[in-house]
Amino acid sequence: MMKAAIIEDEKSIIDAIRVAFEFRWPDTQIVSATSGKEGVALIRKESPDVVILDINLPDISGFEVLKKIREFSAVPVIILTVRSEDEDVLKGLETGADDYIIKPFNYLTLLSRIKAVLRRSEKLPLTGSTVTSIGSSLKIDFVDQKVWVNNQLIKLTPIEYRLLVLLVKNKDTVIPYNQIIEEIWEQHSTEDTENLRICIRRLRKKLHDIPPRMILNKRGTGYMFKS
Repeated sequence: MMKAAIIEDEKSIIDAIRVAFEFRWPDTQIVSATSGKEGVALIRKESPDVVILDINLPDISGFEVLKKIREFSAVPVIILTVRSEDEDVLKGLETGADDYIIKPFNYLTLLSRIKAVLRRSEKLPLTGSTVTSIGSSLKIDFVDQKVWVNNQLIKLTPIEYRLLVLLVKNKDTVIPYNQIIEEIWEQHSTEDTENLRICIRRLRKKLHDIPPRMILNKRGTGYMFKS
């Protein structure tokens, strides 16, 4: 049974999301919190399959909540915001969100986004392998979806993990931006590569790949993992 966590200070929105789940996935267990600090504690206690997180909370910002969640969990997170400024969206993605929706929104659209992030988190691009070493510092367990850098386990979000595996699977080959976006975000061809750039930046930082030696960018074309 799926478990979804909602961190939102407006009870009417929590209730509407709950009804939407009951319509589409009636067996889903819904847990909720109306403040940021309660939300972080809720995620620690309940270990949900997906989190719906409002950016505008009464105590601490949703960005801070997301940052705290990412310290101990790679659970898929969809942020809700009334702000349409690119800066807020990019800040959420840089902090570790998997997707975003701007209020007001269609609840069926929200469920569609949830389905997509869950599907991405469950896919295993490579299976049946044991722990594989890539170079002298990077190890990936393609079965348990774990990654080590210099023998230290690192926490990747589902999108970061899928992006890394896609690049490693095609190492020494430049993968076009559009192909990466279609495979990782399941979106049709687009010239908007900002989300991809942000995810690459986060991934490089977690892999200690600054300046880049593993994940290289062929400007105007795509990215390559250099073996």
